[in-house]
Amino acid sequence: MKTRYTSLVSVKKNLMQKSERVLQSANANFHSAKMALELSIKSLNDIPSPTEGLISDFLSSRMLLDSQRDIIRRNEEWIDFCQHEIREAKAKLKIDMIEFEKFNYLELQEIKEILYKRKVQEAKDLDEIALMTYDKKRPIRDAS
Repeated sequence: MKTRYTSLVSVKKNLMQKSERVLQSANANFHSAKMALELSIKSLNDIPSPTEGLISDFLSSRMLLDSQRDIIRRNEEWIDFCQHEIREAKAKLKIDMIEFEKFNYLELQEIKEILYKRKVQEAKDLDEIALMTYDKKRPIRDAS
């Protein structure tokens, strides 16, 4: 049944579904960031530290450790960004869900109202038909 809210409900539903997809994407990015951080920490632990040798070996090992720490820092920032993205997506989804529910409720109330009016009109029509047929079945009496 079409009401004045039907198109709004469909638009709000599409917005809500889009927000859900954005949240799912943000969650997937977050999990990727966590995996990248875990891998970078594991790689840091796998870098061997020289105990003897040339100073250039020590310096290159130090550069490797510094670059790996830099990667870890960037991955941590990526995780923070993803968490911020998830919070924003959840807030947007909550707003979109409330809007959808609001217009869906208004549409349902209007449908109930339309059905009630139809029911009342049908009862009136049936009463009118009953009165018409009742008058036809009564015999006509003379007023004398």
